[in-house]
Amino acid sequence: MSILPPAEEKAVYVERMFARIASGYDRVNRVMTFGLDQGWRRRVVAAVAPPVGGRSLDVGTGTGDFLPQLAAWSRDGMSVGVDFTLPMMVEGQHKLDVLGSHQAAFVGGDALRLPFPDNSFDAITTGFMMRNVTDIALAFRELHRVARPGAVVACLEVSRPRYLLVRVGHRLYFEGVVPWIGQLLGGDRRAYTYLPQSARAFPSPERLAELMGQAGWHHVTYRLHGLGAVAIHVGAKV
Repeated sequence: MSILPPAEEKAVYVERMFARIASGYDRVNRVMTFGLDQGWRRRVVAAVAPPVGGRSLDVGTGTGDFLPQLAAWSRDGMSVGVDFTLPMMVEGQHKLDVLGSHQAAFVGGDALRLPFPDNSFDAITTGFMMRNVTDIALAFRELHRVARPGAVVACLEVSRPRYLLVRVGHRLYFEGVVPWIGQLLGGDRRAYTYLPQSARAFPSPERLAELMGQAGWHHVTYRLHGLGAVAIHVGAKV
């Protein structure tokens, strides 16, 4: 039975869901991805290659997993994580405390109405966020708006394996096992039932690349990882 909310209720549903699971979010992520999510994030940051002294943005930052990595690349630059779920950012504050306020910061905001001026950032990342917005095309246009000319964006998102046996195994794990991992380690089986259901409704990597191009991003490419379970899309603003 589907638990996906109607489009007009999705934003409130998603915000409340992530507020509930904030305390166990990182722990569940590491277990359900077998720790692979950290490697995927490193690939994303390497793809955008934040310039030294530049400004980087992570949209839908959650607990801020990308921010230490972005800060390490930009060194004396500034890395900003924006999210509309306060408990997630509070849970990740310890990741920023070791960096200092001059290197990284959290900002409250909506991916569809980013609270930044045009042409503000040299590198933009987003991880497992696009499937949670109500308008993917608008989200990519907002990322494009706040990117400086020459900036690179990288989007890490779920995908569906292409080979039948892998796809069947992935679906059994994602839809049958992951909700129980969420229940045992995060105390919220419903939230981790939403996850695979939202992934099933998410556009294919090919379609996501088209949406990026339509939003103004150029030279859009993508690569599959994790036996096709995730995709990393990369584009540039010219």
